[in-house]
Amino acid sequence: MVTKITRLVFISFILVWLVFSPALKAGEKVHLTFDHFYDHEELTKTLKAFEKAYPQMVKVISLGKSYEGRDIWGVIINNPKTGPAEHKPGYYMDGNIHGNEIQGTEVVIYTMWYLLKNYGETELATRLLDEKAFYFIPTMNPDSRDWYINKVTDPNSPRSGLIPYDSDRDGVADEDGPEDLDGDGSITMMRKKDPNGNMKPHPDDPRILIPVRPGEKGEYILLGDEGIDNDGDGLVNEDGPGGYDMNRNYAYNWQPNYVQRGAGDYPFCFPETKATRDFLLAHPNIIGAQNFHNYGGMILRGPGTKTLGEPPIQDRRVYDEIGKKGEKILPGYRYIVIYKDLYPVYGGSVDFIYNVLGAYTFSNELDMDYFGTLAELLGGEGGEQETTKDEELQRWRRYREMLEEMFYHDHVLMGEQYTEWKPYQHPVFGDIEIGGVKKFGRRVPPLFKLVETCHRNAAFCLYHADQLPRLEFEEVKIEKLDGNLYQVDVAVRNTRVTPTISGVALQRKLHRVDKLKVEGKQAKLVMAGQVVDHYPLRVRPIDPKGKNFIWVKSGVPGYSRLEFRLLIEGKGPINLIYDSLKGGYYTKKLTLK
Repeated sequence: MVTKITRLVFISFILVWLVFSPALKAGEKVHLTFDHFYDHEELTKTLKAFEKAYPQMVKVISLGKSYEGRDIWGVIINNPKTGPAEHKPGYYMDGNIHGNEIQGTEVVIYTMWYLLKNYGETELATRLLDEKAFYFIPTMNPDSRDWYINKVTDPNSPRSGLIPYDSDRDGVADEDGPEDLDGDGSITMMRKKDPNGNMKPHPDDPRILIPVRPGEKGEYILLGDEGIDNDGDGLVNEDGPGGYDMNRNYAYNWQPNYVQRGAGDYPFCFPETKATRDFLLAHPNIIGAQNFHNYGGMILRGPGTKTLGEPPIQDRRVYDEIGKKGEKILPGYRYIVIYKDLYPVYGGSVDFIYNVLGAYTFSNELDMDYFGTLAELLGGEGGEQETTKDEELQRWRRYREMLEEMFYHDHVLMGEQYTEWKPYQHPVFGDIEIGGVKKFGRRVPPLFKLVETCHRNAAFCLYHADQLPRLEFEEVKIEKLDGNLYQVDVAVRNTRVTPTISGVALQRKLHRVDKLKVEGKQAKLVMAGQVVDHYPLRVRPIDPKGKNFIWVKSGVPGYSRLEFRLLIEGKGPINLIYDSLKGGYYTKKLTLK
């Protein structure tokens, strides 16, 4: 009897939980948390769980293998009930091309999870998945990602992929990387007391070293990351894992190593960049794109170098509208230009996607620069950078920021990501001290902030996706002329800022232009034209050349409307189709009678 009652109570509890569980009521079929970083094994399980939970919408494919043999996953999310993916404007996202810039992967995962769990629950998620196709590469660099998460490293490495690279040109690759000499689980810094050194303790905190001024005697010398001379060449840590930069390896404005360090032997020479290229080129409907890096709190657009020149004015308007809205969605982030406001980048993914695919591409440097984030966490105005040419004022501002960093480590992170300086007997340097910031103490957000990083950047991406072309037929008028000849006036409106063909694509003829088609068993397009003025009426003729379609060479600009006059011979039901490679595929049923 007791067992039966216990069972009934347990079943009742389960039923109540199923009814009232907030996660299930919100449509969540795959439960995720964003309080940690997903290594490759967990990422793979998550993507497969998406595919299993949403089999009609999610397709997970391996784009190839990384150098160490991990799958480079690509994910396509599309609602087939509203049409094939290739008939919809496409939006692309990737993260973690640099191994030490890991949180972009979490933003990509969060964006997928948010869209899927809110489909049918919120108007935005439902509309986006009905009208757009989404393409994701959560991590482009799975090898270095796993190294960064699971192995001992410092906040800034490994940045490259893990193909062995002879950084010190001694004929052996990757033979002298750093070591965790003090066993704290991170690569921190080494320093040595030296009366002739160029550093001295900060007057308010001896854990911090600051440069001495000219003529002033120092007390310390910084020796760099902790490690030893593994190859006996007198240098320490000069040949760690990898040594190239996959974001200098794309085939637009690529330059060799002597111009842009880390570019590789030739464009797409690395398996990871080649896999990304093939995925992008296989989906020519992509017209909006997002890369994720860290750090700095930036919404970047191209060009990567001044020599490329500014985008056409119509494209700058699109970038500006989305980028400036992004500054509001991402407080403290700055919408800026790569070459002008950051540094020159040759062979970068932003320039490749924009100039080869004609897709509007942003690259977000996730999280504000370290001290901007710090100021926000400490209650200040994060991200507001004062500028001054007074060198003395700049110096003391930097010293103040160093103190704020230590306050942050002591009182916000409570010492978790900082190792106090301790003595160590080094085989080359003798008596030294080891200590400093651990690997999760700088470039990545503290875990209590990770979900905000994910949500706000996902919100920016979904805003961009919602600004991709959205067309509709309006004001269709049919007038019967002689016999089976009909005059059909139709307007096509784009209600979003993004045109169906970007300015750069028009200039360089990057892909086919749009079509306006007539389909019907007995329908023939005799003549056509575009209405260019109503007062007086002027129609620019477009010769269909015996076919049942005309080319719309300019596409439909953002926030614009095109009007067409068609002379159609036939009768009965017909379809008007506006077919845009990047703007979507739209059908209007009519009857000629």
